[in-house]
Amino acid sequence: MKNIIKKLLKDKRITYPIIALLLLALVIGSNLYLQWCQNNLSWDLAVKFAFSWHAEKFFLGCFVLAVLLLFLVSLAGFVSFGALLYALIIGILGYADYMKMTLRQEPIYPDDLKMITELGLLKEMTGTGPFILIMALALIALGLFGWGIYRSFKKPRRFQVIRGVVFVLAISLFAYIGNFNNPNNLLRKEYNKTALWIPYSQKMNYYNTGFIGGFLYNLKVEAMDKPADYSKEKVLEVTKKYQAKATELNKTRTQEAPNIVYIMSESFSDPARLKGLTITGSPLADYYEMANQTYSGNMLSQNYGGGTANIEFEALTSFSMELMNPQMTTPYTMLVPKMAEIPSLVSVLQGRDYDTTAIHPYNTSMYKRKDVYEVMGFDRFLDEETMTYTEKIEKNAYISDAQAYREVADILQDEYTPQFVHLVTMQTHMPYNGKYTTLDYDAAGVGNMDSLKNYLQDVSYSSQALKDFLNELKSVERQTLVVFWGDHLPGIYSDEVQAENDQSTLHETQFLMYDNKGNLSEADNHQAVTSPFYFAGDLLEQSNQPTTGFYQLVTTVQKVLPAFEKNLYYQDGLWSEEMNLSDEEAEAYQDYQLIQYDIVAGKQYSLAENFFKE
Repeated sequence: MKNIIKKLLKDKRITYPIIALLLLALVIGSNLYLQWCQNNLSWDLAVKFAFSWHAEKFFLGCFVLAVLLLFLVSLAGFVSFGALLYALIIGILGYADYMKMTLRQEPIYPDDLKMITELGLLKEMTGTGPFILIMALALIALGLFGWGIYRSFKKPRRFQVIRGVVFVLAISLFAYIGNFNNPNNLLRKEYNKTALWIPYSQKMNYYNTGFIGGFLYNLKVEAMDKPADYSKEKVLEVTKKYQAKATELNKTRTQEAPNIVYIMSESFSDPARLKGLTITGSPLADYYEMANQTYSGNMLSQNYGGGTANIEFEALTSFSMELMNPQMTTPYTMLVPKMAEIPSLVSVLQGRDYDTTAIHPYNTSMYKRKDVYEVMGFDRFLDEETMTYTEKIEKNAYISDAQAYREVADILQDEYTPQFVHLVTMQTHMPYNGKYTTLDYDAAGVGNMDSLKNYLQDVSYSSQALKDFLNELKSVERQTLVVFWGDHLPGIYSDEVQAENDQSTLHETQFLMYDNKGNLSEADNHQAVTSPFYFAGDLLEQSNQPTTGFYQLVTTVQKVLPAFEKNLYYQDGLWSEEMNLSDEEAEAYQDYQLIQYDIVAGKQYSLAENFFKE
C-alpha cells in the first residue's frame, strides 16, 4: 500500500487533480458547515439550502470561500498549511455565528470581526474550556502557517511565479468582492437574480441568501440613503422652523443648570413580563418603588440579547438606528470613529459649561468607546483601570453597580460646575450561571433556569443599588436629573419562551427619569412607552430645561411616534409592523430623517447652522 501511495504522489497528472478535488470538497464542506451553524445545527436545513432551496446562492458563496482558500494557500506557499488555517478560520467563524444566534438572535457581521482582540470578553462568552481549545488550535495553525511561509521561499522560481499570480488574482478578487454593495458589482447582480433581501431582518437575510450572502450584504455601505429632497436650502428651511419653536419655548424655561446622569444598565429588564415563565418573588421591587414615584415606563430596544452600543448611540445622539441602512449594524465601530464631530447631548451640555464624564466598568476598547467618546467630546473616560471603586459581588466577574454609583456620587460632589455623567454598567452582563451562591428568587419554565435564577439575583442587586443611589442624591445640593434604562433583555430565554411572546415584549426594557428635588414626582405617567433616542429631548421637556432646534424636532416626532425601531412602530397605544402617518405627521418624520442624514452621511449643513445649540 505504501508503494502505491508513493507512486500516486509522484505522478503529477494524478496528484494535481486529486488536490483540486480535495480543495473543492473543503470549500463545499466548509460552506455546508456555515449553513449548519446558521440553521441551529440542523444538517437537514443546511443540505436543503445548499442543494434544493438555494443552490445558486450556495455555490456563489462557495466561489467566495474558494477565493479565500486560494489566498491563504498562495500566501503560505503550501496547500496543506493554507488549507489548515482556512479550516480553522471557517470553524471559528461558524461557531461564533452559532453562539451569537443562540444568545442574541443575530448572525455574525463583518464588523464583529474587530472584536477578535477582546480576548477577555470572548473567554466569558464561550467558556474557559472552549476558549483555551480555540486559542491552542489558532496558535498551532498560525505557527505552521508562518513556518510554511518561511519554507516556501526556498522553492524554485517557477513555483514563485505561479504563486505570485494566484496571490495577486486572489487579492484582486477580494477587493472586488469587498465592493459587494455597489449596484454594478457582478457578484451582487448574480445574487440579485435569486436573492430576496430583507433589510429589516439580518437574521432572515442570512437564512434566505446563505451565511456568505448575508455576510457580504453587511459589508461597507453608506450610513443612510440620501433623501430625495436633501439640499442645503431644505436643511436650512427645517432648521429655521424648529429653531423658532425652540426660541419661543426657551422664554419660559428655567436657566438653572442641573447635574444630569445617564445610566444605561446592562441587560436590565423584568422577566416577570414574559409569558411562559413563573417568577417567584419580586427582584425588581426596589426599582419599581422608585419608578412609581416619577416619570417611567418601558423603552423599546433595537435588539434582543445584545446591541448595547447601538442603544447607547441612540441615547446620546438622539439619532435612530431605524433610519440607518440595515448594513450599518454598529455605528460605534463603523461610523463615529471616522467622523471629526458628531453632535450629541455631550456637545450640547458642554456648550452650557458642563463638565462631562463617561464611565464604563470594563476595558476602553469595547466598541471603540475610547475613540467614540473622544469624537463626542467627553472630558474624561473612566474604565475598570482608572475607577476608584472596583469591588465585585461574590463570583461575578464584573464591577458591581453599587461601586459604579459610588464613582458617580464622587463626581457629583462638585458644587461649582454642573456635571453630565454617562454610566454604562457591567454587573448584569452574561454569563449568569454560577455568579451567586445565595439565590433569593425562583423561576420555572422551559430553558436554562439556573441562568435565569442567577440573572434574577443580578437585577435584584442592581435594583437595590439604584434605589440607594437615587435616595443618596437627595442630599446633593444641586438639582440632579437621572435617566435610567436597561439596554436590552438578556439572551437567555428558550425558543419556546420567545415564541410565546410578541416582538415588542422581547424588546422592551424598563426606564425612569428622576429629579432629586422631587419636581418629577407629580408625573403620574408610569406607563410611558419610548425609544432611547427620545431621552434627551424628553428630559429637557419633563424638567423644563432650555431646548434646541434639534430637540424640538425630536419631541415633535415623539408625539407622532412615541417609540419605533425597524419593523416595529408604536402608534395610538398599539404596536404595528408598519408606520401609518398622516401627511402632517409624516412631515415631522421626514424632517428628522433629513437632519439625521445631513449629520451622518451628508454635508452637515445643520451643524453649521447651530441647530444643535440653544
